[in-house]
Amino acid sequence: MNYQFDFEALLPYWQSFLQGATTTIQMTVVAVAIGLVIGVLCAIARRSAYPWLRLIVGIYIEIVRNTPFIVQIFFIFFGLSSMGITMPVFFASVFAMVINVGAYTAEIVRAGMEAVHPSQIEAAEALGLSRFQIYRDIILMPSIERVYPALTSQFILMMLSTSITSQISAEELTGVANNIQSYTFRSFETYIVIALIYLAITYLLRAGFHAIALAIFPRRRRLGTPL
Repeated sequence: MNYQFDFEALLPYWQSFLQGATTTIQMTVVAVAIGLVIGVLCAIARRSAYPWLRLIVGIYIEIVRNTPFIVQIFFIFFGLSSMGITMPVFFASVFAMVINVGAYTAEIVRAGMEAVHPSQIEAAEALGLSRFQIYRDIILMPSIERVYPALTSQFILMMLSTSITSQISAEELTGVANNIQSYTFRSFETYIVIALIYLAITYLLRAGFHAIALAIFPRRRRLGTPL
């Protein structure tokens, strides 16, 4: 192989790479924030006393977890538009990401909730705590603390999955890279650069999640338990 690397050809496009990385982070932060709320609510609904509510949430989770993310994006962007429901590319991308991460978060959080021993709930009821206080202090926070590493891994995977939104022309990192390599004809160099950028974003997000854990889980910080 006699391939000559030429990364200098990409220098004029550094602002485009930066903009793509910024868009990727924005999409991830919005989707994770909203998806976490939806996931927690769905996890609570899965433990509801109402069978119809458990059924509806269960169907939503099963559909999302058993279909490819790209199909979900195409359904939202192209499928709904054929029915007259159109939306901007950025909004459609984030909407699909929220639906996806919400379903996976629901199952992760529910697994944490199931690990809470019934005796802890009975003790809280004996102390006169309200249903809201029991869910907040006895069930929800300890559950999220227990499954926090799994949650952060899922959020990182969601960030990496933003690359799929380039299929509907989203101007995130991969979408920008596709355009740049078509201009420069330096595909190898272009994808090496975005691979390094994805690695940088991954470590940035992991550092951010670790800082959040230090703030909201003081017990683990005092005990020195890995976050």
